[in-house]
Amino acid sequence: MRGKRLVYLDNAATTQKPQQMIDAIARYYTHENANIHRGVHHLSENATEQYEAARARIAGFVGAGSEREVVFVRGATEGINLVAAGIRRRIGRGDEILITAMEHHSNIVPWQMLCEETGATLRVAPIDDDGALRMEEFDRLLTNRTKMVAVTHVSNALGTINPVAEIVRAAHSRNALVLIDGAQAVPHLRVNLKALDCDFYVLSAHKLFGPTGVGVLYGKESVLAELPPYQGGGDMIRSVTFERTTYNDLPYKFEAGTPNIAGGIGFGAALEYLECMNWDAIAEHEESVLRYAESALAAIDGIRLIGTAAAKTGVVSFVLDHVHPHDIGTVLDQEGVAIRTGHHCAQPVMERFGVPATARASFAFYNDHSDVDALVSGVRRVQEVFG
Repeated sequence: MRGKRLVYLDNAATTQKPQQMIDAIARYYTHENANIHRGVHHLSENATEQYEAARARIAGFVGAGSEREVVFVRGATEGINLVAAGIRRRIGRGDEILITAMEHHSNIVPWQMLCEETGATLRVAPIDDDGALRMEEFDRLLTNRTKMVAVTHVSNALGTINPVAEIVRAAHSRNALVLIDGAQAVPHLRVNLKALDCDFYVLSAHKLFGPTGVGVLYGKESVLAELPPYQGGGDMIRSVTFERTTYNDLPYKFEAGTPNIAGGIGFGAALEYLECMNWDAIAEHEESVLRYAESALAAIDGIRLIGTAAAKTGVVSFVLDHVHPHDIGTVLDQEGVAIRTGHHCAQPVMERFGVPATARASFAFYNDHSDVDALVSGVRRVQEVFG
């Protein structure tokens, strides 16, 4: 890249893809292309089998209790919006929705919209100077008026890992539903959703080495069964007349229209690839890379790390004295180093730390210490350019 060895450190935005995932998508379009669920011919039956096999693989990967609890959506964002729309009838004036100050915009805006529609109140649990959730404040804000708790598992801007098991237990003690945004967690942490006991969990395939345009909403079967459909159309129905429509079984009730068939099949292939890995070894390796990066960057004069919680993964955000993050990113690009700069769809986080934006390096299992060395060298080059 730019005549240099590419160092890809933008994994929190999207990950690179294994060849077998790419091959699975190409094979579907080249040899197996057909619509699913409604055809009786061989191609349709084969495509349906592959698509549903991917659903089963996803259920196993995240520890769902049943394939009926795995709803295909376009990504984590659509999953959150689906839940926000589905619980609207349960929310009224005087009710409260509790989130945290480290949320991605996709876990803020849908709840703001819901509050505007219903007269409910949005409550925000604060974070400390290290970027960790202040649990004593979370517990204070969690009351009998709380109907929904929606929190990120891992912050995309800070890398902070939230104590989601503790959050779920506390919320359920108040009879509140819990949604966990797992988009940044599942590439780094193994989850067992049945054991976690959250009501909803969302993730995006493209952050988990899969294709763009496909994601998953996990929901407890008992909870999903009570929610109304999010969209109307084909395949989400059992029968339609002009007088009345009855809806399909789970999870198809929430999957109107032709889905991203190739994306679902590709996601299944990506998970098959990941299942062959030693996740304990991956966790140890990623922890080593993260701590090495934090130490190396902190040693540079003029750098301030944003997000230094004890429990974190995958992300190092920083600012550099007298240099805008966009300029940092531009110079690093000339050095072959790809990072993300900006507010990372987390403007309240930027406001909390008094910065307009940060430079963010985010890691995957294929990054190593040499990538960090290239990042550090690139930052020193930034200092040379800007004096």
